[in-house]
Amino acid sequence: MPEIKPAQVPAQVERVDAQSSTTALDTVAVEEPLEIRIRTSTEALPGTPVTVTMRTPGHDEELALGFLFGEGLIHSMADIAQIGPCGNTGQIVAVQLAAGTVDPRPALQRSFYTTSSCGVCGKSSIDAVAKLVPKNGVSRKLRTSAAVLRQLPAALQARQSVFSTTGGLHAAGLISPTGTLLAVYEDVGRHNATDKLLGAEFRLGQQRPANSMLLLSGRASFELLQKAAMAGIELVAAIGAPSSLAVELAQSLGITLVGFLRASGFNVYNGAERIDV
Repeated sequence: MPEIKPAQVPAQVERVDAQSSTTALDTVAVEEPLEIRIRTSTEALPGTPVTVTMRTPGHDEELALGFLFGEGLIHSMADIAQIGPCGNTGQIVAVQLAAGTVDPRPALQRSFYTTSSCGVCGKSSIDAVAKLVPKNGVSRKLRTSAAVLRQLPAALQARQSVFSTTGGLHAAGLISPTGTLLAVYEDVGRHNATDKLLGAEFRLGQQRPANSMLLLSGRASFELLQKAAMAGIELVAAIGAPSSLAVELAQSLGITLVGFLRASGFNVYNGAERIDV
């Protein structure tokens, strides 16, 4: 059996203030590598490594599924024959493709080049994502209210169990249009938290995201908007700031993008028609 990794560990610190320094015990979030491997139905373990991400242990299979789905490399659980830990380190997840599933590995380098905003320009990255999104589509059915959005930061923080003791994790939440928190996942990485969330929904059949909102504890980047678009999410709300390319992608795909979300108010960078003020 693979080793079960904790999400937080104790750490001895020196607490320093204006008058003194004292030794104390603190709690810090764990950050460790996770390698995601892929193999076809005819290949033996361990398969081929496709990426390594620094993450907080826990929900590693969901993270792997969310990552592969967000990059457009798998489309449903029918593409997956098996997924699980590989070896005893607790740091490798192996994904076995179902018979007949197209091997996505030849497209990996092209996918990462064009969809991670490191292409020739921002427009090429947006165009690449736009070609992937129609497989799922972003509709224009969702409506919510400013009052619902304003209460979300407090609701999200109340569900961040590891953040409450470490102060060191990001969170991604799936929210109904009426403000119900359907699911919350935490991780040291913003992208990982979102991958865990969407990977869990992907595993369930990907029914809820297209009728829900994505709430981010930090800023909204291009990559996070891409992941939301792949899941058919119409509204992304971030407690932090959006990047310029995230705004451009939201405008291109018709996603409502909210930033600087607080109990006192927020900014709408695109798609204000979905929000009743």
